[in-house]
Amino acid sequence: MEELLVSIAQGLVDEPSAVTVTTDPVNDEGITVFHLHVAADDMGRVIGKQGRIAKAIRTVMRATANRKDMKIQVEID
Repeated sequence: MEELLVSIAQGLVDEPSAVTVTTDPVNDEGITVFHLHVAADDMGRVIGKQGRIAKAIRTVMRATANRKDMKIQVEID
C-alpha cells in the first residue's frame, strides 16, 4: 500500500525524492492511517484545485484497500 501511494505521488510532484509515507498502526476502529509528506512547493500539485487530486488519490487507495480487506485513511501533510 505504501509503495502505491509513493508511486502515485512521485508522478505528480517536481521533487520525487522528497516524497515519503509514514504509517500509523491500526487504531481501535481498524483503520490504518497513511501520512503522505511532500515538499512544500509540491503541496498544491498533490492537493489540486478544490482538492480534486487529493480526493482521487484517496479513492484509488481506498479501492485498493477494499480488495485487501483493509480500512485506510490518507492524510496529506
